[in-house]
Amino acid sequence: MRTWQVQDVMTTEVAAVREGAAYREIVDLLTGRHVTAVPVVDGARRVLGVVSEADLLHKVELLGRPHERRIFPSRHDGEARAKAGATLAADLMTTPPVCVSPDTTVTEAARIMDRRQVKRLPVTDDLGRLVGIVTRGDLLRVHLRPDADIRRDVVGDVLRRVLGVADDTVDVTVHGGVVTLTGQLDRWSSVHLALRLTARVSGVVEVVDALGYAIDDAPLGALRVAAGSTDHA
Repeated sequence: MRTWQVQDVMTTEVAAVREGAAYREIVDLLTGRHVTAVPVVDGARRVLGVVSEADLLHKVELLGRPHERRIFPSRHDGEARAKAGATLAADLMTTPPVCVSPDTTVTEAARIMDRRQVKRLPVTDDLGRLVGIVTRGDLLRVHLRPDADIRRDVVGDVLRRVLGVADDTVDVTVHGGVVTLTGQLDRWSSVHLALRLTARVSGVVEVVDALGYAIDDAPLGALRVAAGSTDHA
């Protein structure tokens, strides 16, 4: 069963800047390339940090009130003021960069983005060199897979290859990424596995369970609801 990886959806022509890039140069690059952030790299293309629109906007935010002081300044206030006065990428960038490798699964990349609260991830090779970038929008492309491709993976990989189910045993329909499995399998455990593996196929939004089974081999106390399934006994 094919699992989509970052290398399947990432952008490989990545705009990047060196540490000495000036503020205006970075702004021009972001606006010219219609991107919201740019990696900062050294001479070997190793990623040192990322400069985003948020980093650049501190200068605009504090424009006209450079000497304003707060009684209890927060760490964020200090970082914002430092970046507001910065003019080079080395001082504007956020470090350390949150990066992933090309073989990271799109699922794990999405978890990293959510956990680290970032909108994009530089993609680096084993030496830390920039090879691409992946954004939230890139990860969502997985759910744009054609229904026919999703059905092919469910029938060929899940049912035929993993479970050894004959092609005419289970009817598989896919509409808008929603997969419906209809038919009769030999055991509850087979139904449970079919639902679980189908839900993992790239592009699947939901699995609708219309499967029955002949033998209830569920462990004692096992929950009969899995990936949308109901009790067939």
